[in-house]
Amino acid sequence: MHQKPARVRIVDAAHELMLSIGLARATTKEIAKAADCSEAALYKYFANKEELFVTVLSERLPKLGPLLSELSKEPGAKSVEENLTEIAREAALFYEQTFPMAASLYAEPQLKRRHEEALREMGTGPHRPIQGLDAYLRSEQDAGRVSRDADTYAAASLLLGACAQRAFAYDMAPDRKPPQPLDEFAAGLARTLLTGIA
Repeated sequence: MHQKPARVRIVDAAHELMLSIGLARATTKEIAKAADCSEAALYKYFANKEELFVTVLSERLPKLGPLLSELSKEPGAKSVEENLTEIAREAALFYEQTFPMAASLYAEPQLKRRHEEALREMGTGPHRPIQGLDAYLRSEQDAGRVSRDADTYAAASLLLGACAQRAFAYDMAPDRKPPQPLDEFAAGLARTLLTGIA
């Protein structure tokens, strides 16, 4: 049987461990062991665990960042409601997977600070999707499809905050199931937000 390349095995192992035991407990040593390589081999591909985390986010999770970037450049291909529904759907899936990964950091303030500093140095962090959605909504304002009076940053925060809250709230529910299917939630959220900013 042909083994996957080391980098792929490392990212796969990091994704699995970050989902199952959380970012704080997924050490580079554990990740290397799960990837069937040495810790030194891991560091040939990734400078630190934070860089590996960002790679997992961009390569293994729903593509929220690229979707927002693409829509900001070409907002008019679909209706605003269709675009917001797609964004809400991807955001809900993205937060559903990142919440269990990142939640463990809040139990270890020193590790959380180090993680945040590393993300800042890489020019990324949890604020980036809000900025991306804000940029998309401003492009829709420029195209005349969103009201000039709309507070696009507040609208972006509301939509993404609702998606993050869905992941947080129902991860802790007894049956872990939200009351609405994802597609229904995304469409309702987009429609409701659009009522306020159209």
